Amino acid sequence: MGDPAAVFLAYDIRGLVPEHLDADLSRRIGAAFARLVRRREPDTVRIVLGRDMRETGVELAAAFADGVSSQGLDVVDLGLASTDMLYFASGHMDAPGAVFTASHNPAGYNGIKLCLSAAKPVGRDTGLAEMQADLEDPDAGGRALGTTSTLDLLDAFANHVRSFVDISALAPLKVVVDTANGMGGLVVPAVFDSLPFDIEIMYADLDGTFPNHPADPLQAANLVDLQERVLATGADIGLAFDGDADRVFLVDEAARPVSGSLTTALVAATVLGHQPGATVIHNLICSKAVPEVIAEHGGRAVRSRVGHSYIKELMATEGAAFAGEHSGHYYFADNYRADSGLIAALMVLEALSASGGTLSALLAPYDRYAASGEINFRVDDTVAVISRITSHFEGGGRLDHTDGLTVDMGAWWFNLRPSNTEPLLRLNLEAPTAKDCADRLAEVSALISQ
Repeated sequence: MGDPAAVFLAYDIRGLVPEHLDADLSRRIGAAFARLVRRREPDTVRIVLGRDMRETGVELAAAFADGVSSQGLDVVDLGLASTDMLYFASGHMDAPGAVFTASHNPAGYNGIKLCLSAAKPVGRDTGLAEMQADLEDPDAGGRALGTTSTLDLLDAFANHVRSFVDISALAPLKVVVDTANGMGGLVVPAVFDSLPFDIEIMYADLDGTFPNHPADPLQAANLVDLQERVLATGADIGLAFDGDADRVFLVDEAARPVSGSLTTALVAATVLGHQPGATVIHNLICSKAVPEVIAEHGGRAVRSRVGHSYIKELMATEGAAFAGEHSGHYYFADNYRADSGLIAALMVLEALSASGGTLSALLAPYDRYAASGEINFRVDDTVAVISRITSHFEGGGRLDHTDGLTVDMGAWWFNLRPSNTEPLLRLNLEAPTAKDCADRLAEVSALISQ
């Protein structure tokens, strides 16, 4: 019967199959989502549905569709789709959407990312908690069953992604792409095949068992194959996509990983070149270089909590043109405020083409500080630890509790925030130099571990 308490998370639904998520629970979730849609969007008549390459997605998506149709709403089935392709479909068709994916999680997992019409986010505070409470409702709505149809939007999606750049300005760069047997294997060729790049795609076969390496490019070990190939081929850039292909990470010509903060700064500068004075959002664990670059390019920087539902909502209220997260999510107003690794990758390639130089040289003006990366600490009481750290730094710097605790000491800063799903504290720290960063990291780590 599945375990709703285990799978309803802060931003999506996700868990082990079938221990936490099975066909029965998926059917009930589909019905609950349909009822949520009827309450929020009474005129809606259809929901668009997609799934990634995990084998369990076939049964789970079919069960979800049954649940939706039991409430009288129609289902438009895209079949295999990346998460950003589902968001495009939601915006393009002005319909709510659901995509079955566990993103970067191991093969045994699956899950569901949901949105309302025009890709409006559904998180815990914007529908997931309401749906979880509604799972046991036996009412089928007393309506005629909805229908299910299929639709191929891959070409339309590829055209949409390409519309974000000037194709005539692209140079014949050598690009290596590691899709990690994830959905990038479907969408990357569709987008890139008509572009003037020399493209090599690694691990393009769609295989939810991830036979080569996990589809989590945030982990350094999963970039090794791409780095080796970039060096072996003399490529200008390497691109690594996660399992559902909504995030992208860069590797420069010397095989050095590029942080999400540097990518955010580069794309922000590019966006501001086209939209002077625009508002750009960055999450609070991005490098200080990001708001500095935004200001230097005439933009207005707005700081956000971590997480797509918060960022999309803030983009709407602030009228932002672009938003970036250190974790590799990049959001565009003209993409229904949804994130797309493909759009970000093309904008980087456009900027690299225009520069006529190397990626490392292009990024050098934005590479200003030393960062710890995200470090996890397992603690018994996250609230107590944050309270203790707050007391230690009170009076010595600027403290902010927007998302966990941010302490800005002027020359250096850190953010310490609890995980949404585990008894973990996540630490991100930045300082002027590598030595400063190491020293300050040792200091804060010791305080956390007391």
